[in-house]
Amino acid sequence: MSGKETSRAVEFEAFGGPGALRLREVPVPQAGPGQIRVRVTAAGLNPMDWFMTSDAETAARFGLSLPCGFGTDYAGVVDQLGDGVSEFAVGDRVFGGALSRAVADYVLVDVAGTIAAGGEAHRTPDGVDDRTAAALAIAGCTAAAALDVVKPGPDDTVLIGGAGGGVGVFAVQLARIAGARVLGTGSASSAEALRALGAEPVAYGEGLVDRVRALAPAGVTAAMDLHGTDTVRAARELGVPDERITAIAAQIDGITPGNGANAAPDALEKIADLVAAGRLRVPIAATYPVEDVRAAVELQAGRHVHGKVVIDL
Repeated sequence: MSGKETSRAVEFEAFGGPGALRLREVPVPQAGPGQIRVRVTAAGLNPMDWFMTSDAETAARFGLSLPCGFGTDYAGVVDQLGDGVSEFAVGDRVFGGALSRAVADYVLVDVAGTIAAGGEAHRTPDGVDDRTAAALAIAGCTAAAALDVVKPGPDDTVLIGGAGGGVGVFAVQLARIAGARVLGTGSASSAEALRALGAEPVAYGEGLVDRVRALAPAGVTAAMDLHGTDTVRAARELGVPDERITAIAAQIDGITPGNGANAAPDALEKIADLVAAGRLRVPIAATYPVEDVRAAVELQAGRHVHGKVVIDL
């Protein structure tokens, strides 16, 4: 038990942009049967956080209604167990996702739940700090699902569009761990960051196909579009078959989407273990105290951040 009657949570008073977010005092939630309560220490931001709460119609597609919390990725410590819970103990460090509820002092998680329904929790490995753990769930699952579609290997040259974004930093490194050569699209300012992840940078925009051909005259064999549709169009022009192309931000006829909800059940544990082993790096672009959540969302929503944005609680 926390010993407190109220706690902090970021909520929407109306759907919209960062200006609609409010830091409020709310009752401390109590864990019910099959639930754990997590004292959140850090919450990572993702584009989907602000996209799905941008208006009432979009929110309804994700099952959200007012009053509504904000943020999905979290990390923290289990501080209360509901009846019947034996999988965790008070004091366990955990990370995971709880759809549009994570930026709060406490989050309730169903032990048998999913990110979208009830939330999910995983033990945080030793050697992984909470800020890093809080950046794993959505981006890690999405990158893992995208890789499961294109299945890169040592004989592949993979074109990754939006390689410097939140999902891109995982996708690039996971593809490199799988042995593939990676060409990553981005702006000129992201080139050094992409090289640090193991990608060969290539500028996006008009002329992309010619620049890719110059870098990889033997051809590209797979592609992931993590931003829109430009990389899909380029990959098709480069002769990549549709079954080896995926996109996460658009529905395109003939292209299998990389949906994080379809990631393998053990995907996050594997990613966290890679981080703990020093084989996968999670760049944290910026951290903000929860009181500055609006500024954090504005930075993240600008889509020019090289890495993850994390809220400290």
